[in-house]
Amino acid sequence: MQGKNITMLGIESTAHTFGAAIVTSEGRILSDVKEVYRGANGSGIHPAEASQHHAIYASRVLKQALSRAGIRMEDVDAISYSAGPGLGPCLRVGAVVARSLSSYFSKPLVPVNHAVGHIELGCLLSKASDPVCLLVSGGHTALLCSSMGKWRFFGETLDITVGQLFDQFGRALNFSSPCGPEIEKLANKGKKYIALPYTVKGNDMSFSGLLTSAKRMIGRYDVEDLAYSLQETSFSMLCEVTERALAFTEKKELLVVGGVAANKRLAEMLEQVCKRQEATLFVPPVEFSGDCGSQIAWVGMMHFQNGYSVKPEDGFVRQRWRVDEVQIPWRS
Repeated sequence: MQGKNITMLGIESTAHTFGAAIVTSEGRILSDVKEVYRGANGSGIHPAEASQHHAIYASRVLKQALSRAGIRMEDVDAISYSAGPGLGPCLRVGAVVARSLSSYFSKPLVPVNHAVGHIELGCLLSKASDPVCLLVSGGHTALLCSSMGKWRFFGETLDITVGQLFDQFGRALNFSSPCGPEIEKLANKGKKYIALPYTVKGNDMSFSGLLTSAKRMIGRYDVEDLAYSLQETSFSMLCEVTERALAFTEKKELLVVGGVAANKRLAEMLEQVCKRQEATLFVPPVEFSGDCGSQIAWVGMMHFQNGYSVKPEDGFVRQRWRVDEVQIPWRS
Protein backbone atom coordinates (compact mmCIF):
# COMPACT_ATOMS: atom_id res chain seq x y z
CA MET A 1 0.00 0.00 0.00
CA GLN A 2 2.94 2.29 -0.70
CA GLY A 3 1.79 5.86 -1.26
CA LYS A 4 -1.82 5.02 -0.35
CA ASN A 5 -3.54 6.81 2.51
CA ILE A 6 -4.27 3.90 4.87
CA THR A 7 -7.18 3.84 7.29
CA MET A 8 -6.86 1.99 10.61
CA LEU A 9 -9.56 1.00 13.11
CA GLY A 10 -8.28 0.88 16.68
CA ILE A 11 -10.10 -0.86 19.54
CA GLU A 12 -9.24 -0.14 23.20
CA SER A 13 -10.50 -2.31 26.09
CA THR A 14 -7.73 -2.70 28.68
CA ALA A 15 -9.67 -1.57 31.77
CA HIS A 16 -12.64 0.75 32.36
CA THR A 17 -12.85 2.12 28.80
CA PHE A 18 -14.16 0.56 25.61
CA GLY A 19 -13.12 2.81 22.76
CA ALA A 20 -12.89 2.76 18.98
CA ALA A 21 -11.20 5.22 16.65
CA ILE A 22 -10.42 5.68 12.98
CA VAL A 23 -6.98 7.09 12.14
CA THR A 24 -5.26 7.65 8.79
CA SER A 25 -1.62 7.11 7.88
CA GLU A 26 -1.31 10.91 7.63
CA GLY A 27 -1.94 11.10 11.36
CA ARG A 28 -5.51 12.41 11.11
CA ILE A 29 -7.95 11.22 13.76
CA LEU A 30 -11.24 10.87 11.89
CA SER A 31 -13.19 9.75 14.95
CA ASP A 32 -12.71 8.67 18.54
CA VAL A 33 -15.62 7.25 20.55
CA LYS A 34 -15.62 5.70 24.02
CA GLU A 35 -17.84 4.41 26.81
CA VAL A 36 -16.45 4.28 30.36
CA TYR A 37 -17.47 1.76 33.02
CA ARG A 38 -17.92 3.15 36.51
CA GLY A 39 -18.52 0.99 39.57
CA ALA A 40 -20.46 1.91 42.67
CA ASN A 41 -19.16 4.69 44.92
CA GLY A 42 -16.29 3.46 47.05
CA SER A 43 -15.47 0.64 44.65
CA GLY A 44 -12.87 0.06 41.96
CA ILE A 45 -13.00 -1.72 38.62
CA HIS A 46 -14.66 -5.14 38.86
CA PRO A 47 -13.13 -7.02 35.87
CA ALA A 48 -16.21 -9.18 35.18
CA GLU A 49 -18.58 -6.20 35.36
CA ALA A 50 -16.28 -4.05 33.23
CA SER A 51 -16.04 -6.78 30.56
CA GLN A 52 -19.84 -7.07 30.51
CA HIS A 53 -20.04 -3.31 30.07
CA HIS A 54 -17.65 -3.51 27.12
CA ALA A 55 -19.62 -6.33 25.50
CA ILE A 56 -22.82 -4.32 25.80
CA TYR A 57 -21.41 -1.10 24.34
CA ALA A 58 -19.00 -2.55 21.73
CA SER A 59 -21.43 -2.52 18.81
CA ARG A 60 -22.68 1.01 19.55
CA VAL A 61 -19.17 2.43 19.93
CA LEU A 62 -17.96 0.83 16.70
CA LYS A 63 -20.95 2.05 14.71
CA GLN A 64 -20.50 5.59 16.03
CA ALA A 65 -16.78 5.58 15.24
CA LEU A 66 -17.42 4.51 11.64
CA SER A 67 -20.32 6.95 11.25
CA ARG A 68 -18.39 9.95 12.56
CA ALA A 69 -15.46 9.08 10.31
CA GLY A 70 -17.83 8.88 7.35
CA ILE A 71 -16.67 5.43 6.25
CA ARG A 72 -17.88 1.82 6.21
CA MET A 73 -16.13 -1.21 7.64
CA GLU A 74 -15.24 -2.24 4.06
CA ASP A 75 -13.21 1.00 3.72
CA VAL A 76 -10.96 0.16 6.69
CA ASP A 77 -7.56 -1.20 5.61
CA ALA A 78 -6.60 -2.90 8.89
CA ILE A 79 -7.76 -3.43 12.47
CA SER A 80 -5.71 -2.97 15.64
CA TYR A 81 -6.62 -3.75 19.23
CA SER A 82 -5.15 -3.40 22.72
CA ALA A 83 -3.55 -6.79 23.39
CA GLY A 84 -2.21 -5.78 26.81
CA PRO A 85 -1.27 -5.04 29.47
CA GLY A 86 -4.61 -4.87 31.25
CA LEU A 87 -7.45 -6.77 32.90
CA GLY A 88 -7.89 -10.19 31.30
CA PRO A 89 -11.70 -10.20 30.91
CA CYS A 90 -11.66 -6.68 29.46
CA LEU A 91 -8.80 -7.40 27.07
CA ARG A 92 -10.59 -10.49 25.78
CA VAL A 93 -13.71 -8.52 24.80
CA GLY A 94 -11.68 -6.17 22.60
CA ALA A 95 -9.65 -9.03 21.17
CA VAL A 96 -12.75 -11.06 20.27
CA VAL A 97 -14.36 -8.05 18.58
CA ALA A 98 -11.18 -7.29 16.63
CA ARG A 99 -10.57 -10.92 15.61
CA SER A 100 -14.19 -11.32 14.50
CA LEU A 101 -14.10 -8.19 12.35
CA SER A 102 -10.71 -9.15 10.93
CA SER A 103 -11.96 -12.61 9.97
CA TYR A 104 -15.35 -11.54 8.58
CA PHE A 105 -14.05 -8.60 6.52
CA SER A 106 -10.67 -10.18 5.64
CA LYS A 107 -8.67 -7.35 7.18
CA PRO A 108 -5.14 -7.58 8.61
CA LEU A 109 -5.01 -7.66 12.43
CA VAL A 110 -2.46 -5.77 14.55
CA PRO A 111 -2.05 -6.43 18.32
CA VAL A 112 -0.88 -3.27 20.15
CA ASN A 113 0.76 -2.61 23.51
CA HIS A 114 -1.50 -0.17 25.35
CA ALA A 115 1.36 1.76 27.00
CA VAL A 116 3.19 2.25 23.71
CA GLY A 117 -0.12 3.63 22.46
CA HIS A 118 -0.12 6.34 25.13
CA ILE A 119 3.44 7.36 24.28
CA GLU A 120 3.25 7.36 20.48
CA LEU A 121 -0.13 9.11 20.33
CA GLY A 122 1.34 11.74 22.65
CA CYS A 123 4.27 12.20 20.26
CA LEU A 124 1.89 12.52 17.30
CA LEU A 125 -0.37 15.11 18.93
CA SER A 126 2.36 17.17 20.60
CA LYS A 127 4.95 16.90 17.79
CA ALA A 128 7.61 15.80 20.31
CA SER A 129 10.30 13.91 18.38
CA ASP A 130 12.73 12.36 20.91
CA PRO A 131 11.44 13.04 24.41
CA VAL A 132 11.93 11.75 27.89
CA CYS A 133 8.44 10.35 28.48
CA LEU A 134 6.63 10.38 31.81
CA LEU A 135 3.79 7.84 31.61
CA VAL A 136 1.36 8.32 34.50
CA SER A 137 -1.98 6.54 34.67
CA GLY A 138 -3.96 3.95 36.60
CA GLY A 139 -1.92 1.17 35.03
CA HIS A 140 1.49 2.80 34.61
CA THR A 141 3.95 5.09 36.32
CA ALA A 142 7.26 5.12 34.49
CA LEU A 143 9.95 7.26 32.91
CA LEU A 144 11.01 6.09 29.46
CA CYS A 145 13.39 7.04 26.65
CA SER A 146 13.67 5.45 23.22
CA SER A 147 16.91 3.63 22.38
CA MET A 148 17.81 0.94 19.84
CA GLY A 149 14.27 0.26 18.69
CA LYS A 150 12.55 0.10 22.10
CA TRP A 151 11.17 2.39 24.77
CA ARG A 152 13.54 1.83 27.71
CA PHE A 153 12.73 2.32 31.39
CA PHE A 154 14.60 5.10 33.16
CA GLY A 155 12.62 4.69 36.37
CA GLU A 156 9.28 3.24 37.45
CA THR A 157 7.03 2.56 40.42
CA LEU A 158 8.04 -0.29 42.69
CA ASP A 159 4.47 -0.99 43.81
CA ILE A 160 1.26 0.88 42.94
CA THR A 161 0.95 3.53 40.24
CA VAL A 162 0.17 7.18 40.91
CA GLY A 163 -3.24 6.59 39.31
CA GLN A 164 -3.91 3.75 41.76
CA LEU A 165 -2.74 6.01 44.59
CA PHE A 166 -5.47 8.53 43.74
CA ASP A 167 -8.08 5.84 43.02
CA GLN A 168 -7.56 3.98 46.29
CA PHE A 169 -7.49 7.18 48.33
CA GLY A 170 -10.61 8.37 46.50
CA ARG A 171 -12.44 5.11 47.15
CA ALA A 172 -11.69 5.53 50.86
CA LEU A 173 -13.62 8.82 50.53
CA ASN A 174 -16.48 6.94 48.78
CA PHE A 175 -15.69 8.14 45.26
CA SER A 176 -15.97 5.86 42.23
CA SER A 177 -12.88 5.01 40.15
CA PRO A 178 -11.29 6.68 38.31
CA CYS A 179 -10.91 9.20 41.16
CA GLY A 180 -8.14 11.46 39.80
CA PRO A 181 -10.44 14.38 38.84
CA GLU A 182 -12.14 14.30 42.26
CA ILE A 183 -8.79 14.31 44.08
CA GLU A 184 -7.64 17.24 41.96
CA LYS A 185 -10.79 19.23 42.84
CA LEU A 186 -10.25 18.60 46.55
CA ALA A 187 -6.54 19.42 46.31
CA ASN A 188 -7.28 22.76 44.64
CA LYS A 189 -9.13 23.78 47.82
CA GLY A 190 -6.43 22.56 50.21
CA LYS A 191 -4.22 25.13 51.96
CA LYS A 192 -2.20 23.30 54.61
CA TYR A 193 0.53 20.78 53.78
CA ILE A 194 0.53 17.65 55.94
CA ALA A 195 3.79 15.66 56.03
CA LEU A 196 3.49 12.31 54.24
CA PRO A 197 6.06 9.61 53.31
CA TYR A 198 8.24 10.55 50.34
CA THR A 199 9.94 7.50 48.85
CA VAL A 200 12.36 7.66 45.91
CA LYS A 201 14.91 4.85 45.51
CA GLY A 202 17.45 5.64 42.83
CA ASN A 203 15.18 6.67 40.00
CA ASP A 204 12.30 4.43 41.10
CA MET A 205 9.33 5.45 43.26
CA SER A 206 7.16 3.81 45.90
CA PHE A 207 3.63 5.09 46.59
CA SER A 208 2.20 2.39 48.90
CA GLY A 209 3.48 3.95 52.15
CA LEU A 210 2.15 7.32 51.04
CA LEU A 211 -1.30 5.79 50.45
CA THR A 212 -1.39 3.96 53.78
CA SER A 213 -0.46 7.08 55.75
CA ALA A 214 -2.96 9.29 53.91
CA LYS A 215 -5.82 6.82 54.45
CA ARG A 216 -5.02 6.57 58.17
CA MET A 217 -5.29 10.35 58.44
CA ILE A 218 -8.84 10.51 57.05
CA GLY A 219 -11.05 11.87 59.82
CA ARG A 220 -8.12 13.42 61.67
CA TYR A 221 -7.34 16.14 59.13
CA ASP A 222 -9.32 18.23 56.69
CA VAL A 223 -9.88 16.07 53.59
CA GLU A 224 -9.02 18.95 51.24
CA ASP A 225 -5.66 19.45 52.97
CA LEU A 226 -5.06 15.69 52.81
CA ALA A 227 -5.77 15.60 49.06
CA TYR A 228 -3.52 18.62 48.55
CA SER A 229 -0.70 16.99 50.51
CA LEU A 230 -1.12 13.65 48.72
CA GLN A 231 -0.94 15.35 45.35
CA GLU A 232 2.01 17.60 46.23
CA THR A 233 4.05 14.73 47.69
CA SER A 234 3.46 12.27 44.85
CA PHE A 235 4.05 14.91 42.18
CA SER A 236 7.26 16.04 43.88
CA MET A 237 8.50 12.46 43.66
CA LEU A 238 7.65 12.37 39.96
CA CYS A 239 9.40 15.69 39.39
CA GLU A 240 12.59 14.58 41.15
CA VAL A 241 13.09 11.48 39.02
CA THR A 242 12.02 13.30 35.86
CA GLU A 243 14.51 16.10 36.38
CA ARG A 244 17.26 13.55 37.02
CA ALA A 245 16.38 11.78 33.75
CA LEU A 246 16.44 15.04 31.78
CA ALA A 247 19.78 16.02 33.28
CA PHE A 248 21.34 12.62 32.61
CA THR A 249 20.08 12.16 29.04
CA GLU A 250 20.45 15.85 28.13
CA LYS A 251 17.25 15.55 26.11
CA LYS A 252 15.35 18.80 25.60
CA GLU A 253 11.81 17.43 25.36
CA LEU A 254 9.60 16.10 28.15
CA LEU A 255 6.36 14.38 27.16
CA VAL A 256 3.71 13.58 29.79
CA VAL A 257 1.04 11.02 28.84
CA GLY A 258 -1.61 8.88 30.55
CA GLY A 259 -4.74 9.81 32.45
CA VAL A 260 -2.86 11.71 35.19
CA ALA A 261 -1.32 13.94 32.48
CA ALA A 262 -4.62 15.86 32.57
CA ASN A 263 -3.81 17.16 36.07
CA LYS A 264 -3.00 20.90 35.85
CA ARG A 265 -0.92 20.96 39.02
CA LEU A 266 1.39 18.25 37.68
CA ALA A 267 1.89 20.30 34.52
CA GLU A 268 2.75 23.40 36.60
CA MET A 269 5.39 21.52 38.58
CA LEU A 270 6.89 19.90 35.48
CA GLU A 271 7.06 23.30 33.77
CA GLN A 272 9.44 24.38 36.53
CA VAL A 273 11.51 21.23 36.01
CA CYS A 274 11.76 21.95 32.29
CA LYS A 275 12.66 25.58 32.94
CA ARG A 276 15.62 24.53 35.07
CA GLN A 277 16.74 21.97 32.48
CA GLU A 278 16.09 24.27 29.49
CA ALA A 279 13.66 21.71 28.06
CA THR A 280 10.19 21.95 26.53
CA LEU A 281 7.15 20.33 28.15
CA PHE A 282 4.64 18.59 25.88
CA VAL A 283 1.20 17.55 27.16
CA PRO A 284 -1.44 16.03 24.82
CA PRO A 285 -4.98 17.47 24.71
CA VAL A 286 -7.02 16.42 27.76
CA GLU A 287 -9.46 14.37 25.69
CA PHE A 288 -6.59 12.11 24.56
CA SER A 289 -4.71 11.82 27.86
CA GLY A 290 -6.82 8.89 29.10
CA ASP A 291 -7.47 5.54 27.44
CA CYS A 292 -8.88 5.84 23.91
CA GLY A 293 -9.08 4.06 20.59
CA SER A 294 -6.79 6.59 18.89
CA GLN A 295 -3.73 5.43 20.82
CA ILE A 296 -4.30 1.88 19.59
CA ALA A 297 -5.12 2.88 16.03
CA TRP A 298 -2.03 5.07 15.66
CA VAL A 299 0.45 2.49 16.97
CA GLY A 300 -1.33 -0.17 14.95
CA MET A 301 -0.84 2.03 11.91
CA MET A 302 2.91 2.35 12.47
CA HIS A 303 3.32 -1.38 13.06
CA PHE A 304 1.28 -2.12 9.93
CA GLN A 305 3.34 0.29 7.82
CA ASN A 306 6.45 -1.51 9.05
CA GLY A 307 5.09 -4.84 7.83
CA TYR A 308 3.62 -6.29 11.02
CA SER A 309 0.20 -7.95 11.24
CA VAL A 310 -1.18 -11.34 12.30
CA LYS A 311 -3.92 -13.69 11.18
CA PRO A 312 -7.18 -13.51 13.18
CA GLU A 313 -6.51 -16.91 14.76
CA ASP A 314 -3.10 -15.67 15.95
CA GLY A 315 -4.48 -12.69 17.84
CA PHE A 316 -3.43 -12.76 21.51
CA VAL A 317 -3.87 -10.98 24.83
CA ARG A 318 -1.21 -10.49 27.53
CA GLN A 319 -2.24 -9.20 30.93
CA ARG A 320 1.42 -8.47 31.69
CA TRP A 321 3.36 -6.91 28.82
CA ARG A 322 6.14 -4.45 29.59
CA VAL A 323 6.83 -1.57 27.26
CA ASP A 324 10.48 -2.54 26.87
CA GLU A 325 9.46 -5.94 25.47
CA VAL A 326 7.98 -4.31 22.35
CA GLN A 327 10.05 -3.74 19.23
CA ILE A 328 9.53 -0.23 17.83
CA PRO A 329 11.11 -0.33 14.36
CA TRP A 330 10.21 3.27 13.54
CA ARG A 331 12.52 4.38 16.37
CA SER A 332 15.54 2.19 15.55
